[in-house]
Amino acid sequence: MAAAASLSTPLDVHFSIPPSDSRRTTFFTKPLRTNSTRKFTFSCHSSKPKPKPPPNLPESPSPNNPSLSDQLKPLSTTTLSPTKPDQTQLLSKPKSTWVNPTRPKRSVLSLQRHKRSPYSYNPQVRELKLLARKLNDCDDSEEALSLALNEIPVEPTRENALLILNSLKFWPKSYFFFNWIKTQNLFPMETIFYNVTMKSLRFGRQFQLIEQLANEMVSNGIELDNITYSTIISCAKRCNMFNKAIEWFERMYKTGLMPDEVTYSAILDVYAKSGKVEEVLSLYERGVASGWKPDAITFSVLGKMFGETGDYDGIRYVLQEMKSLGVQPNVVVYNTLLEAMGKAGKPGLARSLFDEMVESGLTPDEKTLTALIKIYGKARWAKDALELWERMRANSWPMDFILYNTLLNMCADIGLVEEAERLFEDMKQSSEHCKPDSYSYTAMLNIYGSGGNVDKAMYMFEEMSELGVAVNVMGCTCLIQCLGKARRIDDLVRVFGVSVQRGVKPDDRLCGCLLSVVSLCETSEDVGKVVTCLQEANPKLVALVKLIENKKTGFETVKQEFKSVIRDTAVDARRPFCNCLIDICRNRNLHERAHELLYLGNLYGLYPGLHNKTVDEWSLDVRSLSIGAAHTALEEWMGTLAKVVGREEALPELFLAQTGTGTHKFSQGLATSFASHVKKLAAPFTQSEERAGCFVATREDLVSWVQSRIPSAVTA
Repeated sequence: MAAAASLSTPLDVHFSIPPSDSRRTTFFTKPLRTNSTRKFTFSCHSSKPKPKPPPNLPESPSPNNPSLSDQLKPLSTTTLSPTKPDQTQLLSKPKSTWVNPTRPKRSVLSLQRHKRSPYSYNPQVRELKLLARKLNDCDDSEEALSLALNEIPVEPTRENALLILNSLKFWPKSYFFFNWIKTQNLFPMETIFYNVTMKSLRFGRQFQLIEQLANEMVSNGIELDNITYSTIISCAKRCNMFNKAIEWFERMYKTGLMPDEVTYSAILDVYAKSGKVEEVLSLYERGVASGWKPDAITFSVLGKMFGETGDYDGIRYVLQEMKSLGVQPNVVVYNTLLEAMGKAGKPGLARSLFDEMVESGLTPDEKTLTALIKIYGKARWAKDALELWERMRANSWPMDFILYNTLLNMCADIGLVEEAERLFEDMKQSSEHCKPDSYSYTAMLNIYGSGGNVDKAMYMFEEMSELGVAVNVMGCTCLIQCLGKARRIDDLVRVFGVSVQRGVKPDDRLCGCLLSVVSLCETSEDVGKVVTCLQEANPKLVALVKLIENKKTGFETVKQEFKSVIRDTAVDARRPFCNCLIDICRNRNLHERAHELLYLGNLYGLYPGLHNKTVDEWSLDVRSLSIGAAHTALEEWMGTLAKVVGREEALPELFLAQTGTGTHKFSQGLATSFASHVKKLAAPFTQSEERAGCFVATREDLVSWVQSRIPSAVTA
């Protein structure tokens, strides 16, 4: 009997609705096709006449008495939502929460976007649109806006004022018109007026004004709806005022208003950019548990959050969640996940994700390909990067100059000269937006300069001058370094002068390059030419060079001047400065000064990993040192070990000196020079066959060497 009673109500409603109301008929017709119970069939064939609708039946249900379809809609989207039987288990399970089965679970967001009220027909639309156009075209001054408002055809009604406000394009005019309407006192201000004004202010990133309007609404008792809070939160996010966005989101919850999916995605992004990973996951899991189905934008936010920290497990969690919820990633999501894979150091998984993207039918854009090329270049996967380039050309995938420059920089890092030349020629023959720019020429100067191809590097520089391509400081540094190694000092001086005339401002890297050239010069004439350039770039550094070359200068004076120069130098250029100064001292046979500079470099933290000690091994790591600095460090270390042996202190079983292997094609071969100096000192180190770029010595060999050279070792 209970079942019969439950079926009788919808049947009565179904047959009492006029045939013209297609919306309700469609809602209840679907069960007719799927539910074939006898009770239902019996009612359809009843001999009772179809009752006529009452004459006063409204056209649409009132808000206070919603239709049954509206009442059942939340139920159909939450309780009756289908679940996938093959849903896989998540990698990171949400925290277990006890739920009382006798009470419904409280939702955390509204599953329906707040709808705007439709506008009614207005016969004065044309005149009002013309007025809005005048307001948009006039100046932003109050006088000009007031004169334009004097031409309003009729006294503005609620609908007319709303239409004009919606037609204004610039936030100062929207804000002025909104305040003008308030001063007229023609009708009470409603929520929709504030919402339209706030959205205009959001385009101008005027969060302070938006917050003032929101507080004004609270003071005047005007309701803040979902759109109001969404506008406030999204504007705070655009202005990077994350604390304000979180504050208004919490105020929204306290009022009992449930955020919709747009607001929910915005606040997830705010928490992610604030680095609050736990809060993001908690909000996400609560929303999914309430029946919310995240879209691709939400997963892009999650992927970017995990990618910032290189959290590979988090990236896998995002991929698993998308598959379990049946969300198809778009290009933006794939780009975000690829960048995250790069930061997590997973080139193989990035390649698999890219292949999955192509197989799904999506076409990668410039950002996709650039992200993947950067990943391959960082991992030194030259073959994969070049194969990707061939796929780009074969499939006519979109390419811009940023993508080309990324490929050129990868070739420069790995030393692929021929491939870079083909890429560069391809850029010249491509469309206008892919023509070589200053960064493209800089990459080529870096490739030729690192390989010692001076003629091609100079040709590139001359071509830049002919085409009017700007020279940047990086390109100038690469070319000067190449010319210095080739001992073409006159060309170096000319390139430096032309670059400065064309607007290049020498930085610390360029000064370090000039300083290294000074250490390579063999004649005083060449030294004077380079020092003249360095004087123009960094006079204080030149003063320090002259100071350390003077044998009469005391150690304390050198220490103070060295400290002053290093303090004013960029962090990444401090160690190269010290290396070059040591090289200059060794080339001038100022070995004692070189040891003083090495001591100062250690004192001020320029060589943090130079010495390492364990119970079984003592090591000297010279991989970050120049050749002269490495020779000085070896001499210093051998002298220290000789003193330790003389004091008969405990020694480890193994001694190790690391020079590195020089994986770059254009590396200088520090290991070869270090081996020559070891041989010159007759030190008991031999190159290890098991560990490349390492020189090893046993405790017995070292003690024997020290005992055979006690007088010279003690003197050293």
